[in-house]
Amino acid sequence: MAALFNIGDSKSRATRRPLATRTRATISVAKPVKNEMSDEVFSTIRKFIYDKCGIYFMDNKKYLLEGRITKRLIALKLRTYDDYIAFLRKDITRKELDMLFEAITINETFFYRAQHQYEAFEKIIIPELVDKKRKNKLIKPTIRIWSAASSSGEEAHTLALIIHERLRLRYPDVTFQILGTDIDNAIIEKAKTAVYKDYAIRNVPKDQLAKYFVKTDNAYALKKDIKKYVRFSQVNLFDDFAMRKIRDCDVIFCANVLIYFDAKAKQKVVSNLYNSLHQGGYLFIGYSESLHGVSKAFKLIHLPKALTYCKE
Repeated sequence: MAALFNIGDSKSRATRRPLATRTRATISVAKPVKNEMSDEVFSTIRKFIYDKCGIYFMDNKKYLLEGRITKRLIALKLRTYDDYIAFLRKDITRKELDMLFEAITINETFFYRAQHQYEAFEKIIIPELVDKKRKNKLIKPTIRIWSAASSSGEEAHTLALIIHERLRLRYPDVTFQILGTDIDNAIIEKAKTAVYKDYAIRNVPKDQLAKYFVKTDNAYALKKDIKKYVRFSQVNLFDDFAMRKIRDCDVIFCANVLIYFDAKAKQKVVSNLYNSLHQGGYLFIGYSESLHGVSKAFKLIHLPKALTYCKE
């Protein structure tokens, strides 16, 4: 049962320094020889990314990948896309692979984003799970929750607020544990700091904002009372070895991730999530996502204003 917490913490790495604004007269920044990525190079880089994390760039997204790779060329002072491909393949430290993941993923989220899912989690899912564990005569029931694409931590910390504010009082004999993971190591380091801007906290109730956040300049720092519920780690959902370390989860939130994958990659990721769930556990995905045509292993459950998938 403790396997969920055997993942090593993500290693810190130097943050990317912004390029200073300079005039053409003082210095010239190395640029790719070709301004446009060839179809051959696009195909090579696309396959490399797909093999590493399952994210697939369709042909009409070539311009998007080109723009993001160009920024890495400038940062590394490389001249061509071929140079970048060679650099990636020789990168035994995986630092540039982390930077690539950071460049190609979107990390926009905020507290209480999936309100209907959180309501179902609090009022339906948790009571049911607690009843099941008590019937199994567990002396100290534990509920394990995984925020599988936690970005900068808003989802995981929202769950922690719900637990601290209401669930821990209702179920004093239950231990709640939250794991927050993301493929982007830099964003995981940010999640650990738990410092947020106005955009991220705009849906936090005023009483919770006053009790659990400390205003610092133009940001809000989350207090330890809430941070203590969550442990963050870097995890690639496409990595079978890493996913095998995460087991016995009762609830998984994995929203707005499957949209990045093609059919084959979706099946692999969903299969990994299925194996990470405890029997009778629940999977929440994004409102615009579906497991139709992806997996028949889950049972679709209709909840008030929300859907979830159960591992029966």
